[in-house]
Amino acid sequence: VPPVAPFPQELWSKKVAAVVWCYLGSQEKADRLLAPARKVGKMAMYGLGPVPYPALQSTFDGLYPPGHQWYWRADFVKEINDKAVEQHVKNANKLPTPQSTMHLYPINGAASRVGNKDTPWAYRDGNWAQVIVGVDPDPSKAKLLRDWTVSYWEDLHPYSMGGAYVNFMMEEGQERVQATYGENYRRLASIKARYDPKNLFHVNQNIKPSG
Repeated sequence: VPPVAPFPQELWSKKVAAVVWCYLGSQEKADRLLAPARKVGKMAMYGLGPVPYPALQSTFDGLYPPGHQWYWRADFVKEINDKAVEQHVKNANKLPTPQSTMHLYPINGAASRVGNKDTPWAYRDGNWAQVIVGVDPDPSKAKLLRDWTVSYWEDLHPYSMGGAYVNFMMEEGQERVQATYGENYRRLASIKARYDPKNLFHVNQNIKPSG
């Protein structure tokens, strides 16, 4: 928990699990849908109310200003079993810096109503997009951030679906790119060969042209 207002001082610098909800609808329906969540365990703090969508999108901007060191690793996840939870707890206890974290983004609704082969995204049947990030403003901690992130990811990867959201990936090799597009990779490589045979657009997570 960041050691700043509006967080209660007794929670400052403590490790917690946080849930950020977003419901686009009436306050009445939101209260009804989230009522069961309020009954799960004892919450350290709670805040729910109507906010403009841009405010939600920028909620954490103050905690992560431009210029920080970031290292990412990610995977799509079908289920989170007890063994995976154990690995999450183990690595959370090794958190290298206060800004380092792990997020789980749910995949549901419209995203899951499209087939895995209908678009390049091959993991629409997943339930979570998981991302592990090491963050700190000090460049001298770059190796520390990378080592923790990679170790955490290696512990969790066996419980994943194999691929990841490309915007959460670092330079991880062509095999990871192929795993991310799954069975769709060959078709994408064929399209790339038709429209970009010399691989002009080759940066980021590259799909190499193939006949």
